Amino acid sequence: MALTMWASSAANALRISRASKPHLSLAFSFSRCFSTVLDGLKYATSHEWVKHEGSVATIGITDHAQDHLGEVVFVELPEPGVSVSQGKGFGAVESVKATSDVNCPISGEVVEVNSKLTETPGLINSSPYEEGWMIKVKPSSPSELESLMGSKEYTKFCEEEDASH
Repeated sequence: MALTMWASSAANALRISRASKPHLSLAFSFSRCFSTVLDGLKYATSHEWVKHEGSVATIGITDHAQDHLGEVVFVELPEPGVSVSQGKGFGAVESVKATSDVNCPISGEVVEVNSKLTETPGLINSSPYEEGWMIKVKPSSPSELESLMGSKEYTKFCEEEDASH
């Protein structure tokens, strides 16, 4: 019993888990000491994620990014209908530590913004891959997704980036 409690506490401290949200339909989540990385998403080196479904791509910042930012207190998002370009800024996230631009990992037209973030910007902290999504885009160049990292590559990228700091 004590060993089971210790193992559970250790797993929680190391943030070891498996995806517990069946509605995400993602096979695995990779968790290292720094953050959770979901399988099935694409990741940019600027720490945004993309979930491409049909003709729409949902975009947000990663768990790794929100963890480094700290408590998010304000989010600036574009209006629907605005064109966004891969690697260019589309909004900003203000935290208790800093204000950071958010870059778009793919080009396209913004078709929806997460209006919940106006009233509850902390959703980016508590649920970066679900409730904390930022924009939905109709991609103009779906092939840009191929230039982004998968979960294993992004996990390695974050580990190497953290080790260099």
